[in-house]
Amino acid sequence: MRGKRAPKRQIAPDPKYNSVMVAKFINHVMRDGKKTLARRIVYKCFDILAEKTKQKPLEVFEKAVRNVAPVVEVKGRRIGGANYQVPVPVTGDRKYFLAYRWIIEAARNRKGKPMSEKLADEMLAALNNEGDAIKKKQDVQRMAEANRAFAHFANYGRR
Repeated sequence: MRGKRAPKRQIAPDPKYNSVMVAKFINHVMRDGKKTLARRIVYKCFDILAEKTKQKPLEVFEKAVRNVAPVVEVKGRRIGGANYQVPVPVTGDRKYFLAYRWIIEAARNRKGKPMSEKLADEMLAALNNEGDAIKKKQDVQRMAEANRAFAHFANYGRR
């Protein structure tokens, strides 16, 4: 690595729910710097979640994200001319980053509805441990399990 590691920025909590998690999710939904539109999409999604589940939307959101967050992932490691898919544990913020990305990607791939409704449907599916985001998590964990034999390479060649 060259230079210094970039300092971790503090993200201000979102105005409506006063949650940093929701603020980060809004930032992931945002495209082309249109934060107001991203906020509108996420808040409308939360309204739909509250209406359908009769629970607090923040709790539903957090539980859905926890269900999607992976425990292990695979990383390509080149050792002796061969590339191995080495399973490594997912730590800290990366769990949530991957969960957000998979939920948003799964929602964007759904067709025929506004984004807020697609996002709400994907959140409900994730809440019930089904849907494309959960499938993605299971695929990643299955891949890690299949390559468990290469786990001893996880720290190979690291300083």
